[in-house]
Amino acid sequence: MFLGTHQPRLDDKGRLFLPAKYREELAEGLVITKGQERCLYVFPVEEFQRITEALSTAPVTAKAVRDYSRVLFASASDETPDKQGRITIPQSLRVYAGLERDCVVIGANTRLEIWDSRAWESYLSAQEQAFADLSEEVLPGIL
Repeated sequence: MFLGTHQPRLDDKGRLFLPAKYREELAEGLVITKGQERCLYVFPVEEFQRITEALSTAPVTAKAVRDYSRVLFASASDETPDKQGRITIPQSLRVYAGLERDCVVIGANTRLEIWDSRAWESYLSAQEQAFADLSEEVLPGIL
């Protein structure tokens, strides 16, 4: 499970330090791809394989499945962190997410998300009240 908020910086070569607490879990490899709201999703290989299997059972006759699968897989990049725990984020993904220097890496349960720091702050400020208001509708009887 991925939790928390971290604020690494991209270096001049497009590399980013993974949060130290997740380096061991991601040491064998990961998949970076486009996420919703112009962030990047970072999946451990096993989780990406689970998503791949789930999508492979979805009907290819459904346009939404085809569209989602095309973007998800076409933009995916498998990476292995270096000995210092850095990953290189491909240029096309940096452009998609607007990543320049200051980034935010958030834990999102089964994945990490990488955001441009300004985009994250804007998203978070817009969503915090909605989060407070929706807890009962999203998780009835849990919280």
